[in-house]
Amino acid sequence: MQPQTPQMPQPAPLSPAQPPTTGTASAAATPPKNPNSTQNTLLVSEMREGMMIMNDGSFRAMLSCESINFDLMSSREREGVEYSYQSFLNSLYFPVQILIRSQRIDIGPYLERLSKIRREQDNMLLGVLMDDYIGFIDAISHEANIMDKQFFVIVPYFAGGDISAIANAGKSIFSSIFKPQEQQGVKIDKTTYDKAKDEISNRVNAVQSGLFQMGVRSKQLNTEQLSQLLYNVYNPDTALREPIGDVDGMTGIYVKKGEGQAPSNPNQPGGNF
Repeated sequence: MQPQTPQMPQPAPLSPAQPPTTGTASAAATPPKNPNSTQNTLLVSEMREGMMIMNDGSFRAMLSCESINFDLMSSREREGVEYSYQSFLNSLYFPVQILIRSQRIDIGPYLERLSKIRREQDNMLLGVLMDDYIGFIDAISHEANIMDKQFFVIVPYFAGGDISAIANAGKSIFSSIFKPQEQQGVKIDKTTYDKAKDEISNRVNAVQSGLFQMGVRSKQLNTEQLSQLLYNVYNPDTALREPIGDVDGMTGIYVKKGEGQAPSNPNQPGGNF
């Protein structure tokens, strides 16, 4: 018998739905826009002349308030503060918001400054006392978080009226979070802006007068301070390591995501961190 030659399997014919694969890479599909980006969830559209212009066309001003030690006051002083606060609330003809912000203090720069003073100290007794104090502060910072509280009063102004705006405020907030849309620019004419600016100034003066009767001093935040506050609120961890810096040098109206892939070498300019 003659040995049979084995037959090699033949490749299956390509169907029309499966075109042959070539060595050329196909063009990547355009990535869809992300409706849940940070810019679409922000409620602030612009900051100008110490005011925040919101996406709905309303305005906000913020007052930074100093605290008073209510526990160390006498009973008569406490009653005076309570009556002044009651009169302050009854005198308001517009809504306000009270914001209490707690944040962790970075004690590192303070310890470095103390260490520098200690190295320049020639008195032996003062040097020993400073060493004990630096060690005490360092031990406290490791055992517990040293917190700082800031108090703010937010003064709003709605061009369409306060009552209707308050009724729809909650709806607009939840709709922007759960159903974000593409952020659009707010167009406000000069007449509306000038009216809002004058009304905000009047309301800020009324709030400052009412707070001063209670012994609370307040100051309106300017544009740079508002920018720093929002940056610290939205970036609590990054703000400690990378401060916002000079606000006047920031001329960009918006931030746009770059195209393409970033270089993989972190030593190159623009590399990944």
